[in-house]
Amino acid sequence: MKRHMSLEEPMQKLPFSELGLSEEVLKAVAKMGFEEASPIQTKAIPVLLAGSDVVGLSQTGSGKTAAFAIPAIEFVDTALRAPQVLILCPTRELAVQVAEEVAKLAIFKRGVKELPIYGGQSYDRQLRGLEQGAQIIIGTPGRIMDHLRRRTLRLEEIKMVILDEADRMLDMGFVDDIREILSQAPKERQTVFFSATLPKAIQDLIRTFTNKPVNISIEAQSLTVPMIDQVYYEVERRNKVDVLCRIIDGEDLKYGIIFCATKMMVDDLVEHLSARGYAADKMHGDMTQIMRERVIAKFKKRGLEFLVATDVAARGLDVDNMEGVINFDLPHDGEDYVHRIGRTGRAGKSGRAMTLVAGREIYKIEQIIRYTKGRIRRVKVPSTEEVEEKRTNIFFELLKKTLEEGKYKRHDALIDSLLDQGHSPTDIASALVFILNGGEKAAPAPERQERPEGKFGNDKRDKSQNRAPQERAGNRNAYSSDGAVSNEEGMIRLRLNVGRKHRISPGDILGMIVGMSKINKSGVGAIRLQDLVTLVDVKAQDVDRVIAKIDGINFKGNTLKVELSRG
Repeated sequence: MKRHMSLEEPMQKLPFSELGLSEEVLKAVAKMGFEEASPIQTKAIPVLLAGSDVVGLSQTGSGKTAAFAIPAIEFVDTALRAPQVLILCPTRELAVQVAEEVAKLAIFKRGVKELPIYGGQSYDRQLRGLEQGAQIIIGTPGRIMDHLRRRTLRLEEIKMVILDEADRMLDMGFVDDIREILSQAPKERQTVFFSATLPKAIQDLIRTFTNKPVNISIEAQSLTVPMIDQVYYEVERRNKVDVLCRIIDGEDLKYGIIFCATKMMVDDLVEHLSARGYAADKMHGDMTQIMRERVIAKFKKRGLEFLVATDVAARGLDVDNMEGVINFDLPHDGEDYVHRIGRTGRAGKSGRAMTLVAGREIYKIEQIIRYTKGRIRRVKVPSTEEVEEKRTNIFFELLKKTLEEGKYKRHDALIDSLLDQGHSPTDIASALVFILNGGEKAAPAPERQERPEGKFGNDKRDKSQNRAPQERAGNRNAYSSDGAVSNEEGMIRLRLNVGRKHRISPGDILGMIVGMSKINKSGVGAIRLQDLVTLVDVKAQDVDRVIAKIDGINFKGNTLKVELSRG
């Protein structure tokens, strides 16, 4: 008699450490940024490790790949160089995606080899992988059948057969191939079906080819989020930070959460954002509870603009009036996506959710769209010009509102004085707008709130940053009389188009250069702040890298221009 397990209520998620996994797999899981198992993983992994056949009813994007990949890896006998696990997928894209996840999960398990096999790829590469003894074969039914006919793939040592997205394979006409493959695999094996639906043909296969399967049904909850405007941007991986800053400035976001996949990425992104002048701090699993509570308290008081966090760190975080959520990295599954974006648009208010998608992640966002049954729109990454235009429009609306409300201090005497000198009202207003928008010879408009102390929002800022620039550099004679040529041996002077009137400090300059270019602090010499420009001495060997990394970036609301100082 078949046992049946299903969930009407949302399931508790368990830490992977409680699922009976090997140290090697736990280490890989931690490296990938997983901190706890999803509901399907929590329920399926122990059952699969116990050796039972399984029928998993779960939507695409629920985290099921790891649910079957982890037990598959644990079952591999590394001394046996032959196929031991066969994973069938409906498309080459899914086969590649599954193979990549298997590779990541098996990275510390020496001797485990995975091999994707699908149509459109060279047979030579596949034959080479089979000859080298790959144990986990991930393939499409058509190409697997080709290898079986050629007798280049043998199934005698197969311990486990997994059908991923079985209903899609049925829709694509693979049912006869699946039946043939299952017939050729050893009878004493573990058989696993994962499917979003169970049409009659799939039920027939389950009755024929499984032995007392455990049925695991995970019902997704709260998949509709109508009050949240959801969009995604296709970006190049190397441009993600620049695009993120463009989105923040273009959408005029001043308060939100940015989600990353790993603790390391959280640390790295906070460093980048802080270097560019945003008030950001981090929250992830390596922080103590006291540290987390301190950051949350600061965020709730709006002492931060952005909280950069992993999924687990932000779980249960309840913050009012958050403007938006940004997925810097895609979540592992659809449930985590729903949980993430649920941080905004609370209490009946509208919210915004923006997701950056790089490379092959396009397949993952498509799975999330199917899983959530939601409408996630693809939008174009805004250009620098479009961001500037949006900022101008925002400024116009603010100016208009201020004039209409009349809540501002009057400066009639100053305006009258300028009128008496022959300046027209239009010229005076234009000059003020020019100044407020960061005109080259004037101070910019009040920028976003000051960033927190220290590069990571704590008190660890280099104390030397609070000293005079020349003293910090350890050379009080570092500047010639015209401030043009560095007297420090091995240093070259750069000129930046920001200064004191842009509300910049020497510590900001130092943090930005070190954070963006990843050079050592010792590579930065004297920093001389003037009203509208800053002169910075940089070691000669680092100059090209510094210019390449910081020229053109958005720094505290200004497009940074960097050039060699020539007097």
